[in-house]
Amino acid sequence: MLFRILARVGIGFGALALVAAIAALWYTNRNLNKLNRQLKAVYKAGYHDKSATINGGTIAYLEGPDNGPALLLIHGQSGDKLNYAPALPELAKSFHVFAVDCYGHGQSSRDPAKYANVTMGQDLLSFIQDVIGEEVLVTGHSSGGMIATWLAAYGGQWVKGALFEDSPFFTLNLPRAKTGWNWVDLATTAHNFLESGESDWTLYHVEYARMWDFFGDSKARFMAQARQYHEEHPTEPIKWAWLPPIVNESFRAIPNYDPRFGDVFYRGAWEEGFDLETALKSITVPTTYQKSEASVDAEGIVQGATSDVEAARARELLKDVRFYTDNTAHSWHWKAPQEFVSRLLELLQRVEM
Repeated sequence: MLFRILARVGIGFGALALVAAIAALWYTNRNLNKLNRQLKAVYKAGYHDKSATINGGTIAYLEGPDNGPALLLIHGQSGDKLNYAPALPELAKSFHVFAVDCYGHGQSSRDPAKYANVTMGQDLLSFIQDVIGEEVLVTGHSSGGMIATWLAAYGGQWVKGALFEDSPFFTLNLPRAKTGWNWVDLATTAHNFLESGESDWTLYHVEYARMWDFFGDSKARFMAQARQYHEEHPTEPIKWAWLPPIVNESFRAIPNYDPRFGDVFYRGAWEEGFDLETALKSITVPTTYQKSEASVDAEGIVQGATSDVEAARARELLKDVRFYTDNTAHSWHWKAPQEFVSRLLELLQRVEM
């Protein structure tokens, strides 16, 4: 029946197969090479790779052209500065952008002595003073949002406004942390890897990532593909041709991620010396709080950075905040870069720079 219909419109199975093959090639090429295309636009927009020595540590960063007020971008855990690639070209039109690699990520120092919110906040404040040299807007994603919170609270005149993107407010201290997605996924995987005696972190992380629980019987097939890809490209991030780009992006920076960073979250030590409630109360500059939707699974695990109740508590403590929600599952700036840029431009209008 299908063949007769195709024949009537002049399409044979050979032509249909060719179309399908071309579509498959386009789809897999898009999935495997999305970042490469993004980076071409980033560097065409005038960004340059740089590094700076700050308080004995190395901070790698991307600096864009000086087209406006300074903007500091702080990525989330297991990401890096390139995670902002979808938004960087547009941001360069209105800001002087500095996108950093946090310690334990990308090309910055791997030093467990610096894996704490307060220490990273202090060093990024020094980065603002010594490298940027002017007042900034700051935005942080996930754990980067906690660093941005410290900067907004204690950065003085250097920080004029902040955007907190799905920050894990009130979820990182034990025992609460154990009901959070990060603890049951990345933090536990990092801790178990360090205890295991294994040496291949890239493959270990893929094999034990909790996201595969959602793939059912397909997990075995994707694991086989991962092992084959890793065997053929042992120094590269693991990729899947048939999974959407956001999945490949979530694993892209893992080879340069220090699992000792994740172990800090497993032990609940990230916020040592930092009282979040006091910090939020101390912020007087305009802020924007963007929260991704989060559900709770059958085990009571919050499938996101923070619950609605905890988000409401953070909002009550902030003096001058605009609150927004999205359904991008923790990857708002990556999935909706134009909206991300718009939020930052809106924030800029509320501050004096």
